[in-house]
Amino acid sequence: VIALEPFYDSYAASIELAGGTRVGVGLFGPDFSLDLGELARAFTPRTKAMLVNSPHNPTGTVLNRGELAEIARLAVEHDVIVLCDEVYEHLIFDDAKHIPLASFPGMRERTVRISSSGKTFSATGWKIGWALSTPELITEITAVKQFLTFVSGAPFQPAVARALNEGDDWVAQARSELQGKRDRLADGLRSVGLDPVLPSGTFFMTTDVTRFGYADGVEFCRELPIRCGVVAIPHQVFYDRVDAGKPYVRWAFCKQDAVLDEAIRRLGGLSAGGV
Repeated sequence: VIALEPFYDSYAASIELAGGTRVGVGLFGPDFSLDLGELARAFTPRTKAMLVNSPHNPTGTVLNRGELAEIARLAVEHDVIVLCDEVYEHLIFDDAKHIPLASFPGMRERTVRISSSGKTFSATGWKIGWALSTPELITEITAVKQFLTFVSGAPFQPAVARALNEGDDWVAQARSELQGKRDRLADGLRSVGLDPVLPSGTFFMTTDVTRFGYADGVEFCRELPIRCGVVAIPHQVFYDRVDAGKPYVRWAFCKQDAVLDEAIRRLGGLSAGGV
């Protein structure tokens, strides 16, 4: 199973549970763009499926039309099913566009689109999501799903159904507010000496922390709560090729403005050498 690396942490367990072998294709720093050469080399006669997460967690990358077209071409050529994790599909910024892979030639019958109310409507604890695909593939998915969780949040499902029908204005406002928070955090991180990679989607932002003298992100993140009372996530926990993620940490900007401002105030102690 091919997957974009770094991986959302549940992918590894899901692939292993299904008896698969994970094959990573890099979205590596500093620009976190897709390596199309590595992508082509990853497809072999043994490839059964590809897992595509765009907008991408943890990097914030949104795959462009050319990258998606190449994924589609290779999937058709090798007769591969593609699982598209699109849970951040509405959380995109600036001129970025989320283009469903299923819309490319030959992909409708081999694509499973997965999305979630948790990200779109900021209701992560409800765990209400959905999958879109052909009747044949959905039948296989529901056959497995019923023996894993049986039913998910039944009392919340009518609320999510109403939001899907009536929530477009709310989503547009939330996206605009998130972009403002992204820019607020980016400006703040720059002010304390961290140069962020501005994400095109999701609510995560990445910085390289080696300039502060840390060997890797794990060391930085372990000391950060003690030094500043702030928490970040080391990128390398999302990688098989750990060295590629060592310099980076992930920050979340889905917070109140006052929380973001206080975090930046505390992080100021890093550049000043204080606590």
